[in-house]
Amino acid sequence: MLRGDVGPAKYFFVEAEKRNPRDVGNLHDLGVCCVLLARQRFAQMNHAAAFDQLDRAIGYYRAALDAAPGNQACREGLNTALELKGQFDQALKEAQWAAKFIGPSAKQYIYLAKELEKRGDIDGALLRYRQAVAMEPKNPKAHIAIADFLLRHDNEVAALHHLQAAYKLDPTNKWVAEQLATRGATPQLVQTIDGSH
Repeated sequence: MLRGDVGPAKYFFVEAEKRNPRDVGNLHDLGVCCVLLARQRFAQMNHAAAFDQLDRAIGYYRAALDAAPGNQACREGLNTALELKGQFDQALKEAQWAAKFIGPSAKQYIYLAKELEKRGDIDGALLRYRQAVAMEPKNPKAHIAIADFLLRHDNEVAALHHLQAAYKLDPTNKWVAEQLATRGATPQLVQTIDGSH
């Protein structure tokens, strides 16, 4: 699959599923194969075959989520397949369900925020990013997610605050250090501002 031989890869994943039908990792990989095949069929203008592959992908992802409801990779794969089918409302409902019943966690709220942002609900997305940070203020990923969002929406001052918080929590994150340096706030300056050394 990694080499792009999706058809043969799918065959081996199907054979593995026959031996262990509830293996979440294998079901995820089957879903990925089907989505990749669907994209190929769309490129070939074979929409019927593409939608067939997307239906299969949705089936595999749902089977995986039945076994492991909190599996983020499967949840995101399911939403990708739904969106490719044009079922945007259903994809959003899946993200909302996950945020409500699997979490609450920063990870689930960040996921929901991204889904809302894709659909143009900027205020709703910002609220979910803020909730993620409020739930887990010591989680650098929550600060990074909201900082990235704020940068995309031209709020550099607020983004800088979250970049500084993320750096304090995880000084090894290269993206955060680069973003701070780009804005003239070097990691050393951030440490001084925060009072840590």
